Amino acid sequence: MTRFIEEHRQTYGVGSICRVLSIAPSAYYATVARQKNPCVRSQKDKELCDDIRRVWNNNFCVYGARKVWHQLRREGLDVARCTVERLMRRMGLKGVIRGKGGRTTRPDPQRPCPQDLVQRQFHAPAPNRLWVSDFTYGAPRPGWSGGAYDWNAKEKGGTELLPCSLLWGNMSPSGGDLLSTGRVT
Repeated sequence: MTRFIEEHRQTYGVGSICRVLSIAPSAYYATVARQKNPCVRSQKDKELCDDIRRVWNNNFCVYGARKVWHQLRREGLDVARCTVERLMRRMGLKGVIRGKGGRTTRPDPQRPCPQDLVQRQFHAPAPNRLWVSDFTYGAPRPGWSGGAYDWNAKEKGGTELLPCSLLWGNMSPSGGDLLSTGRVT
């Protein structure tokens, strides 16, 4: 709007344009004043953005906010870490996250996907009437013992369902009730 007012202020005047656009003339004048004399924070932010981008690029675009902040402090720039985080977020710069694992499940496109027999309505009329299964691989932690962990699925990375005995032990849905299974895609 400021640009529009600047272009037409000689013809119509600021007050009449602001009246038609339903904005206060003081808002226009405040915006113009900020553009001519930006605040100290925005001036510092411009300078810091250049330094942050330089440090991030010099380190193969892998540094996150914490490492960029440490590097800037080593270079003698006294800047808050939250400022570096805010500016990196605004510029769209991110560090590389260490330890991102590979994909553990690879779907078989030749096998048909099981039907969704419950139409995503996971409400059972009574206990033991609807059973739903899913398989999610999670790396075992030190000291972790047992549970529904299928070492073969880890090795194969397939989409086969775990045997029911592993998941549910001796439990089973009562006579003729619905068992819905899913496939990771």
